[in-house]
Amino acid sequence: MSEQAERKGLRADTFQGRGASPVFVVSGPSGAGKTSLCAEVLAKLSWLRAAVSHTTRPSRPGEKEGKDYFFVDRGTFERMIREGAFLEWAEVHGHLYGSSIENLRSRPERESLLFEVDWKGATQIRGSIPEAVLVFVMTPSLEDLIHRIQGRGEISEEDLAVRIRTATSEIRQAEDFDYLIVNDRFEEALNELQAILVAESCRAKHRLPSRMERWTKEIDAHQKAKGTKSS
Repeated sequence: MSEQAERKGLRADTFQGRGASPVFVVSGPSGAGKTSLCAEVLAKLSWLRAAVSHTTRPSRPGEKEGKDYFFVDRGTFERMIREGAFLEWAEVHGHLYGSSIENLRSRPERESLLFEVDWKGATQIRGSIPEAVLVFVMTPSLEDLIHRIQGRGEISEEDLAVRIRTATSEIRQAEDFDYLIVNDRFEEALNELQAILVAESCRAKHRLPSRMERWTKEIDAHQKAKGTKSS
């Protein structure tokens, strides 16, 4: 367990080690399609749960408290920072976003968590959870990304410049991630993300401990029954 995790009061078996379900982190610049990909893969995989973040930004039409975000004021968020309540947090475009440690403590056994955060948040999570699986999502080119941002609706030149500047900084961090998904065709990108999550969850270190105990008992019972018949 990392020193950062110890400072936050997390036990090693809360999120890593043999038998623990994997923790996934999806990141990428605004407009790359990571939110849509995460929503679709969450609908497909019953054992995957979204880590719900806290934010100080106002809720958007259709967003639900506790499902999309926990909406709090800046004072509440800053108090939570002082109390060490966040696994990661950052300020993005003037609003605060953070992933609560409670996401890890409250998850049911054998459920995996999916965090959707920016690259700084991904780095912070990796600091506390070295075994976290980091996935970076990007469009085929920067030009494609700019077109997608502009396609979301009216956006000022100043806001566009900020988003492009932020995106270029994020793209430079892609080498620190475990996987890269180039979101050119959505269905192909979705299949890739699902394949990554399923393959990682099938690693022996995650699956074997709980099953080995059962198999060992079955083997012992079988051998005992066989020995009884022989005698």
